[in-house]
Amino acid sequence: MPSVREIRLKSRPSGLPTHDNFELATVELAAPGAGEVQVQNLWMTVDPYMRGRMNDVKSYAPPFQLGRVMDGGAIGQVVASNDPSLSVGDLVQSGFGWREGFNAPASAMQKLNPGKLPIQTFLGAAGMPGLTAYAGLLKVAALKDGDVVFVSGAAGAVGAMVCQIAKAKGHTVIGSAGGADKVAYLKSIGVDHVIDYKAEKNLNAALAAAAPDGIDVYFDNVGGAHLEAALNSAKMFARFAICGMISIYNATAPEPGPSNLAQLIGKNIRMEGFIVSHHFGMMPQYIAELSQWVADGKVSWKETVFEGIEKAPDAFIGLFKGENLGKMLVKLT
Repeated sequence: MPSVREIRLKSRPSGLPTHDNFELATVELAAPGAGEVQVQNLWMTVDPYMRGRMNDVKSYAPPFQLGRVMDGGAIGQVVASNDPSLSVGDLVQSGFGWREGFNAPASAMQKLNPGKLPIQTFLGAAGMPGLTAYAGLLKVAALKDGDVVFVSGAAGAVGAMVCQIAKAKGHTVIGSAGGADKVAYLKSIGVDHVIDYKAEKNLNAALAAAAPDGIDVYFDNVGGAHLEAALNSAKMFARFAICGMISIYNATAPEPGPSNLAQLIGKNIRMEGFIVSHHFGMMPQYIAELSQWVADGKVSWKETVFEGIEKAPDAFIGLFKGENLGKMLVKLT
């Protein structure tokens, strides 16, 4: 595997990324050096947070560099090893996505033992998105008995897991998503009330109708109008876990904030943003519970798959057009 293709950041986008912002390049891989392995990637993930890394601004993750290969989560197989900790044929998880193969220190990746789970699940339900849902709902939002839970972006990789975890624990769940297919999916996994925000003229009224007594927990993946509606429907002492705000990621000028933030005061609402990397210690607990939920038929997942490294920009751009049902992935051939 000496010749591999990779996606580089060609230019920084203004607004929604376009294909002109990406460049497909071919590189030659040498034999791995001491302590290194050579990996052929089998799957890679695209995630909304990557949009922020395309800007040259300081954030919790460093920006992608112009003319350099991008990176992100990936699952691959070792094809050559110069380190005793990994052998040819081992499956590994790494942060070296957006490329067909690479050389890297063995210490920079995690050996996978997927058991009965498909390997790509570790980029979705059994990986970062699943843990994001679990930690955000249980720790940040402090889910408790009797809570009514509202989830925006509910048909996405994180949102769908939030809905199912809440249902597995016996809660009433309201999910918002756009389009008939996503609405049908959410109903199929047991979401009690589904709001098609694309069809609703008044999101505030739709949420109030779905939760006439109010909501206790809001898991935010969208921001904007969804956050405003959640504030209006929040009960006293509601807890908001702010995971993402995809509605503003491609904004070219500052978006107006919710006009009703004063609700935070009168209702004693706790609103907390979080990054999953601060909660990795919860992964063993999450995987144990997830395994039981899967065995009990309480949790499943959907994937939207593009094939070929050259399709990675299409998959990424599709995230912001709502083209994914569940986890957006790229299968590398």
